[in-house]
Amino acid sequence: MSCSSCGSCVLVKKHSLAHTLVQWTTETDQCVELGWQVDQGVVPTCTRLRDSIENSVRLGAIPVPDL
Repeated sequence: MSCSSCGSCVLVKKHSLAHTLVQWTTETDQCVELGWQVDQGVVPTCTRLRDSIENSVRLGAIPVPDL
């Protein structure tokens, strides 16, 4: 899937509603949030990508296993 904001591509697997595995498949240069965070010395995360993933889950594009 790709981020609806910057277009960065990732592989996503949901193990549960709370646990999401993300593997980047493209460079993250175009992501404004990640670039800023690396400069600040914090663990990089992108709220826009997280929102894109959560939206895909709501639409059923990313399956979540039944527990």
